[in-house]
Amino acid sequence: MKNSSILFFERKFPSANMIIVKDRLPILIDTGFGSDVKDTEQLITGAGVSPEELHLIVNTHYHSDHVGGNSYFQKNYGIRIATHKWEADLINACDQEACSAGWLDQPVEPYRVNIKLSDNDEIQTESRILKVLHTPGHTLGHISLYDPDDEILICGDLFHKNDIGWLNIFREGVSSIQRSLESLDRLSKLRIGQAYSGHGPQIDNPLASIDAARSRFEKWIQAPDKISWHACKRIFSFTLIIKNGLAREEIDEYLLKCGWFQDFARYSFQLQPEEFIPILLDEMIRSGAASWQNQNLIASATYQAPQKEWMEKNIKPKDWKDFSHNSHNTL
Repeated sequence: MKNSSILFFERKFPSANMIIVKDRLPILIDTGFGSDVKDTEQLITGAGVSPEELHLIVNTHYHSDHVGGNSYFQKNYGIRIATHKWEADLINACDQEACSAGWLDQPVEPYRVNIKLSDNDEIQTESRILKVLHTPGHTLGHISLYDPDDEILICGDLFHKNDIGWLNIFREGVSSIQRSLESLDRLSKLRIGQAYSGHGPQIDNPLASIDAARSRFEKWIQAPDKISWHACKRIFSFTLIIKNGLAREEIDEYLLKCGWFQDFARYSFQLQPEEFIPILLDEMIRSGAASWQNQNLIASATYQAPQKEWMEKNIKPKDWKDFSHNSHNTL
């Protein structure tokens, strides 16, 4: 009998879900968005784990909603951080492409990866061994974690109960859809009784969700514009969440300065960015992703608005300076 438990916390946007592996060497998987870090800390202590007792933070991938609390926990408690080696190299080099934060215009406070993970590595918590599975698609360095004894999968943003992670064809490559399908095929061969993803509820029938995700990706291969629409709506919705809405008169200027908006307009839809603005706004309203409230465009997803100072934060990896911790490259 394992003296260990896996605790899953479904969270509101802008934070991704988080998981605590409660054991002699407790592990936190994903730390949420930066503005929610105090809530993250309270969830950890409420689970009966002191933050300073955490053995390791493991990130499924480097997007801001999954790594936003890294800086706080590393700076205040000295916790080591582990992520896939490809993403670790970008982060530790303070590369402007790290976390896709500049392209997405999402703030991420500086942190350093201490442990570079590779496919089939094992993370030990004492009673439990989590196998690292490289499952690229949503990002090139995306990982899942698998406990073969208890048949538990932690799948990040590869797939959700009723959705799939958006694909960044401009930063992760146009073949990200094929990588996603290969990752799903790999996971479908595992014995999985329970899965936890980065957003939405726990997944009680993982193989059905994998099949549904595969079917949707396969349809996207036949209609590539769906990849771009899915991404644009997800990215812009997240912007509206972290800014708690945008006033109608702010939207044009804001979108025109965003790398993601420029790329999708010009290369996915063959439009001048100015032409794409009303088209995107119409689709946001039509699809129910957002709505107008008193001349402000507000995201429809349930979310917890960041504190005012967070709405204006502009911390990007290209600005990270003089932030270093001793690296530890063994588990």
